[in-house]
Amino acid sequence: MDKKGVEAVALSIRSLSMDAIQKANSGHPGLPLGAAEAAALLYGEIMKHNPANSKWADRDRFILSAGHGSMLLYSILHLAGYKVSMDDIKNFRQVGSKCPGHPEYGDTDGVECTAGPLGQGVSMAVGMAMAESMLAAKFNTSKHTIVDHYTYSLVGEGCLQEGVASEASSLAGNLKLGKLIVFYDENKISIDGSTDITFTDDIAKRYEAYGWQVLRGDMYDVEGTLELVNKAKANKDQPSLIMLKSIIGKGAPKQGKADVHGAPLGAEGIIEAKKNLGLPTDKDFYVLPEAYKYFEDKKESFAKAEADWNTEFAAWAKENPELKKEWDAYYSDGVTNPDVKDVEYKVGDACATRDASGKALNVIAARYGNLVGGSADLMGPNKTAFKNTDNGTFSPDNRKGRTIEYGIREFAMSAVAAGISLHGGLRPFCATFLVFADYLRGSLRVVSLMNQPVIYVFTHDSIYVGEDGPTHQPIETMTSLRAIPGVQAIRPGDPEESMEAWKIAYASKDHPVCMAFTRQALAVYEKADKDWKKNMAEKGAYVVTEGAANPDITVLASGSEVNMALDAVKLVSGKTIRVVSVPDLKKFSELSKAEQNKIMGNPKRVVCTEAGISMEWLQFTDKENCFCIDRFGTSGPANKVAEYLGFTAEKLAELLNK
Repeated sequence: MDKKGVEAVALSIRSLSMDAIQKANSGHPGLPLGAAEAAALLYGEIMKHNPANSKWADRDRFILSAGHGSMLLYSILHLAGYKVSMDDIKNFRQVGSKCPGHPEYGDTDGVECTAGPLGQGVSMAVGMAMAESMLAAKFNTSKHTIVDHYTYSLVGEGCLQEGVASEASSLAGNLKLGKLIVFYDENKISIDGSTDITFTDDIAKRYEAYGWQVLRGDMYDVEGTLELVNKAKANKDQPSLIMLKSIIGKGAPKQGKADVHGAPLGAEGIIEAKKNLGLPTDKDFYVLPEAYKYFEDKKESFAKAEADWNTEFAAWAKENPELKKEWDAYYSDGVTNPDVKDVEYKVGDACATRDASGKALNVIAARYGNLVGGSADLMGPNKTAFKNTDNGTFSPDNRKGRTIEYGIREFAMSAVAAGISLHGGLRPFCATFLVFADYLRGSLRVVSLMNQPVIYVFTHDSIYVGEDGPTHQPIETMTSLRAIPGVQAIRPGDPEESMEAWKIAYASKDHPVCMAFTRQALAVYEKADKDWKKNMAEKGAYVVTEGAANPDITVLASGSEVNMALDAVKLVSGKTIRVVSVPDLKKFSELSKAEQNKIMGNPKRVVCTEAGISMEWLQFTDKENCFCIDRFGTSGPANKVAEYLGFTAEKLAELLNK
């Protein structure tokens, strides 16, 4: 190891970080000053990577889970030779900058995920480590190893206090992800002061209980840290937590204090810090020449690592042409079995759309070999079991398994799925009851920010859950999902729409898709629009029954309420009524008024119905014409709950008759 080179890099990280934060008059200097050695070691001595190609498939991944310390990451990416220029560094936290306040996936070369909401980064790292092991089991052969890399993450005190990190760490230990290595920046400081005021866990014992290997060291003993990493790599059966004692804001006047966590050092503080660190006080954004030279000297070895892999990959591909075809399909979401047919139904066939979803899932899984996923301990109720296409459950003994048992960890489930998606090569889905989307909402928001096409399966989508009562009966949940920018939320109205929903979800490439399915049976209805599949996908709505060219009433309905609307129409006489299925309300609402009216038929009156709150439907009609549920439900058999709430076809017919 070039110890002097590593130290020069660490000092340059501190220099760039404090100056960028000072120039922006905003940022978090504590972590970059305190943990610079970890980044220098990772990118200089530990990780397999090539800055000339940040998308190399077999690179090691690094996730800065403590994303507030983003200047640590931007500085090391710049020094190592990624496409982060000095001008980018100087433009830290400015609009349009490649160096935003927290790492943003897609904005900055070398950034593996959007991090900042604490605990989510390390949870995504768990997903990346899972993806590596799945792909290794699928594609490596006895003669050629083409998937063989590690996932690293740096966490702070806050990450380990957030529950999502605990959920994901527990899962990682259970799965024995030996190629996951996490550094803990153990400085014992958070925003309000010493962590002792709220956080006295024995972290080592906690992680040992999760099934991790726990190693201890000093952030500033670079040789010792490198030895710890080698010990971590030697343990194939446990993820490793490397606890490194550190000093927040090292070198700053207020080092070791909470004040240095999240505010610029100030002009005088910068000068004093530079004196303490041995940096020139008359130069801003100073990089030691030895730091640039250190990485310049490594360019050849970085490039050789990828070139050697390319040679190995070419030999593997030549000897395994069928596997190579699958590799290409996996990494492009391509079809691996074109002979799989859609599930077909006849008008009048009836089943719960969760059952229809289960059948559709298995069609998609058979058609696309890279689909993996599972439920939060709800495989049976969610109907997410693979049939005839499964390699079993993913486990320490079966890395080829496509079923992921997430356990009752909804938040981590979503973040882990995000990590799988970000890794590349696999398409993840996850599932739970619709009402528990609230547990994973924080991750779903980040998934959408990253434009990741994670698929979410939500069942038990309304008051028709019945006896479980209002805690399990979603009312406002669909509206809250639709409210997240970039999230596509689909609520199919019958089994046929459920098949199409899955096809739409898998076809999406740049956003998450949430699908909501019923517990109760719904009948397949005849569809007046012969292009309904196309219009469902492109417009979010289509005509189920025509009524008339310009009907007296158009009923807009989603999900189970399409069947209810059709039943209600039968009880109304003397009026022409069009029924429109709106499985994707957001997409329909984004159409022009002219397009909406074309589907609705310019009716004299619009009535909207959904087994949820009326808020979104008010854009199409007034409150009196919203047949919705603006209160929590109650416990009882589903039909009795509906009667109690006045949410029946008969009551809807009364509204239509007015």
